[in-house]
Amino acid sequence: MDSPELVLGPLLRHTDDTTATVWVETGAPCAVSVDVGVPADGGVPGRVVVRARAPTFTVSGHHYALVVLTGLDPDTSLPYTVSLDDRAVWPEPDSPFPPARIRTLPRAGAVDVAGSAFRLIFGSCRKPAREPGQGTDALARYARRMAAWPEADRPRALLLLGDQVYADEVSDETARWLATRRGVPEPPGADEPARADEPPGDEVVDFAEYAHLYHETWSDPAVRWLMATVPVSMIFDDHDVRDDWNISQAWRAAMRRRPWWAERLRSAFLSYWVYQHLGNLSPAELAADPTAVAVLDGPGDKTGVLRELAEIADDDLTGAKNTRWSYRRTFGRVGLLMVDTRAGRILADGRRSMLDSAEFRWVEDNAREFVDAGCDHLLLGSSLPWLLPPAISHVESLNEAACRRGGWRGRAAEAVRQAVDLEHWAAFRTSFDRLTRLIARVGDRPDAPASILVLSGDVHHSYVARARFPRPLRAAVYQVTCSPLHNAAPGVLRAAFTVAWWRIVARVTRWWSRRAGVAPPEVTWSRTAGPCFANAVTTVELRGRRAEVRIERVADGDLTGYARVPVS
Repeated sequence: MDSPELVLGPLLRHTDDTTATVWVETGAPCAVSVDVGVPADGGVPGRVVVRARAPTFTVSGHHYALVVLTGLDPDTSLPYTVSLDDRAVWPEPDSPFPPARIRTLPRAGAVDVAGSAFRLIFGSCRKPAREPGQGTDALARYARRMAAWPEADRPRALLLLGDQVYADEVSDETARWLATRRGVPEPPGADEPARADEPPGDEVVDFAEYAHLYHETWSDPAVRWLMATVPVSMIFDDHDVRDDWNISQAWRAAMRRRPWWAERLRSAFLSYWVYQHLGNLSPAELAADPTAVAVLDGPGDKTGVLRELAEIADDDLTGAKNTRWSYRRTFGRVGLLMVDTRAGRILADGRRSMLDSAEFRWVEDNAREFVDAGCDHLLLGSSLPWLLPPAISHVESLNEAACRRGGWRGRAAEAVRQAVDLEHWAAFRTSFDRLTRLIARVGDRPDAPASILVLSGDVHHSYVARARFPRPLRAAVYQVTCSPLHNAAPGVLRAAFTVAWWRIVARVTRWWSRRAGVAPPEVTWSRTAGPCFANAVTTVELRGRRAEVRIERVADGDLTGYARVPVS
């Protein structure tokens, strides 16, 4: 019997002061061991500090493991190895990159040593590194540069804010693979509409096809090393499922008529849980999550367990939302709330909300808890920006009002909404206002954090915008958007976003929306950096009560500084 191989990973996922989780995909069922230790140095022998072992679980013929490490010392950094059935497979002996390390956070509640900094990098929208026409992959370029840095200069966290894979816009290589796997019919002619019963062409449908996308996107050697070294947290956006996912009830109804959609949506949730969501959870959260307990309790095929979860994960299928994809992370005195802005939308019966009531209360309660605990900075992760270019924000709220009219005007407004992707927070105006009020309440407390930063992606340009409220807040509030990591924006999109930042256009659209009866937002904002349309990576550096944002863009095939914004 052949020895099992490491197919994908390791990915270093949730890490705190004393625990860490390591995710892998393997080629066959096996036992996965992770050893954290001190390597041999001259005449001093190496030793294992912490060892953990977990069996793989199987999903649709693919094999995975999440190894939970406990008993680590706070604020330490040690290399680790991965073994399958006691055969070492990581680090790879011929790797050009340094050994991957697990770096724990300072002890919970401890104040960081003076002069130390917490660095977090983030971005969204990343197509496979080898796909032509997308420019230089900013994340891969960052990883290659980081390999030469001393560990103290490396980021402590990586956030991927959506579109990790493109289920509806596959690479040429994947399109050829799909054609050999199941056959892909010729697309309809220009004047021939697609029929509801036609398969989705060169889009993915089932779990195996989703797994192929993750292999293609995460197998780049530099990105693979980065994700094995820097703890990574993730959330999905529309292309992880399909463009415009849950933009409106009309869109949902149209997709439900397609016979392949139910399997597509179930496979999207199932693969998202395995490849992304599972690693977002802490060991304590894993132990309290019934699905995680059922999947990780031992070897075996867990496809049925996860299909049951996928079938109730979206009210598009069952009419009831019973899952939570949002989560929280604590990085010392920095709190992160990652908010699901896609799967939990309320769209039926004339209601429109970005989150359901229970989810919004969860966000509000956790934001308050972070501030009660004395956090210096509050980060809100949302794949979709809260503050867009002002002109687009006004138009989105105006469009939402027009869609409520019914008749031909409402149908025309719905067509415009789907044609130009009017689907962000401002297109769910009640939700936009509720989030704005939450930020104002938190930022106006006597014990407010120094900064509240909304970190987002999606819109294929990077920028920093400062929010201002009628009553000045104690916290500095900014929208920080970084997109794409690796995806070329069409020229018409660049032009539209450039114009949308112009003040004269913002004034016109604001007048237009107010004339239509849309109340002005309870916040104003102005751009302090951007728009940057190149592939980019953004760093948030937090040092005590100070915060700084740095955008680095790809120019001439390498990363270079674009903007540096002190925010508090």
